[in-house]
Amino acid sequence: MKALVLSDVGKIKVEEISKPSPKQGEVLVRVKACGICGSDIPRAYKDGAHNMPLVIGHEFAGEVEELGEGVDLQWLGRRVGIFPLIPCNECECCKNRKYEMCKNYSYLGSRRDGGFAEFVTVPAWNLIELPKSVEFEEAAMLEPMAVAVHAIRQVDVSVNDVVCVMGLGTIGLLTVMFLKEMGCKNILVVGNKNSQREKAIELGLSADDFCDSTLWDVKSWVAEKTGGHGADVFFECIGKNESVSLGIELAAPSGKVCLVGNPHSDMELDRAIYWKILRNQLTLVGTWNSSYTWDKDDDWHYVIEALKRGRVKPTQLITHKFPLSDILEGFEIMRDKSEEYVKVMGEVE
Repeated sequence: MKALVLSDVGKIKVEEISKPSPKQGEVLVRVKACGICGSDIPRAYKDGAHNMPLVIGHEFAGEVEELGEGVDLQWLGRRVGIFPLIPCNECECCKNRKYEMCKNYSYLGSRRDGGFAEFVTVPAWNLIELPKSVEFEEAAMLEPMAVAVHAIRQVDVSVNDVVCVMGLGTIGLLTVMFLKEMGCKNILVVGNKNSQREKAIELGLSADDFCDSTLWDVKSWVAEKTGGHGADVFFECIGKNESVSLGIELAAPSGKVCLVGNPHSDMELDRAIYWKILRNQLTLVGTWNSSYTWDKDDDWHYVIEALKRGRVKPTQLITHKFPLSDILEGFEIMRDKSEEYVKVMGEVE
């Protein structure tokens, strides 16, 4: 079968490898769509993966083609999304069903073979059945959508809160999408590309609610927009020292700052910024991954229900599509930032 194989840092190509067979408790999924995550770029070109050679890709969906021993026959032929984290089921977090914080997890696309392939083996536990109305490209965005929902749920946003989202990559824009879906009325966004401005407007914001950080002073802009009060909730979706500090500065008294972006570097807080946390009695919240428990109220089922009812349209964020044979072009666009993009999607025939 064809697969995108990372053999070492910077050594990545589509090649022919052996088709896998499902082991006990696993299924074989014929992949239909797989998205490139921002984390795939440093994984491919800078840091490498935990195990190499490796088929990368953790945002994917497809059809169950074969069952391993012990898997219920109901799964055969089903259209499925895939929760990529494989918990150990032994640590305290797993015992408390906080699988996203498992201490000894495996992970499809970074620790074992993932979705940029024609076929992949997946534990049956990690499958979520797709309603007929949900397209494979939508299902390939279940993981980042659930990440956005998880972040919002971490800070218990009220519909009347003034919410600021800084960083309008895929996760930032999906956060805006679900804030809108949840009925939030006062959303301000900070980005640095015209394509981000256009997508924010597509999501229902006005042009006046978008701040271009390359042109305007973000601190002054938020102060003007909030009458000097600041944001009740601030989502930091970049992962840089300056944007974390800015979020703390821009948070209203008793406000909440949700740290969403993966860190680009070490983080340091100036004394004046630390004072802001103390004097304004701020709440700083971390968020990681998403809740997947097979319960109807977990993040993944929330997203599935929103898709089923047409409350969100994530495919409007897809800016590029490539067949598996040409998917490296998408990786290079994201690596080199040679074109403006939001979500780059791979299609597998």
